[in-house]
Amino acid sequence: MTGPSFLDQLRAHAPEVLPAALPRDPAQRVPADLRTPHGTTIIAFTWADGVLLAGDRRATSGNLIAQKDLVKVMAIDDTSAAGFAGSVGHAVLMLKLFAAEVEQYEKVEGAPISQDGKIRRLSTIVRENLGAALQGFVALPLYAGYDASDADPARIVTFDPSGSVARNRSGYASIGSGSAFAEGSLKKRHRPDLDRDGAIALAVNALWDAADDDTATAGPDLTRSLFPTVVTVTAAGTEEIAESELRSATDEMLAARAARPGG
Repeated sequence: MTGPSFLDQLRAHAPEVLPAALPRDPAQRVPADLRTPHGTTIIAFTWADGVLLAGDRRATSGNLIAQKDLVKVMAIDDTSAAGFAGSVGHAVLMLKLFAAEVEQYEKVEGAPISQDGKIRRLSTIVRENLGAALQGFVALPLYAGYDASDADPARIVTFDPSGSVARNRSGYASIGSGSAFAEGSLKKRHRPDLDRDGAIALAVNALWDAADDDTATAGPDLTRSLFPTVVTVTAAGTEEIAESELRSATDEMLAARAARPGG
């Protein structure tokens, strides 16, 4: 005889679906032929003029490289940008929907949506993907915003699959499989007073450090001219850093590391 509790009913009639009976690795719940490309690694940090958001270009499917030129970072509007890690299809649709809703709001209301409003809406979009996340298709954004009219202009926000929001106050954050290595690099090198060249150099170095230890993160591909996607958010608006600047910063980084290959 079971009680009115739903958990009691499950224990009696379907114990195999209880959390303790589920595989610990989400990938085990997804058939091999349904495993979709995943993207990593994304970083964000503050600098003298605002916030910088950057991501490598690799997508993986298990032990295979599914895509070498994936763009994981995009401008949302003039005061915000976002990047993603996780299931590529879900994440790309998430950010495209988010950007479209921000644009629609501004057209209807005749005024830009606040940073808090954008963060709340993105949280809702993430939460709406929870069903897919429970099946292994996890997609998480990293939000970066800067609005000089706000009392607290710089925002770096991460989310969990349930939509919970975590405001970062250290001045830097990273998500994705290489995030631990990227954050370790940022922890040592980050300074909030970095100029533009210093900020670009920091982004290139942090992603290189992630790629050095994480197989799912790509370093720069000089042969194919594939460099990280880097977007700045400042009082002047959002800007994608040109390939020429990224190549120059990469060349300087490689020369410095060639002198100290063990570091």
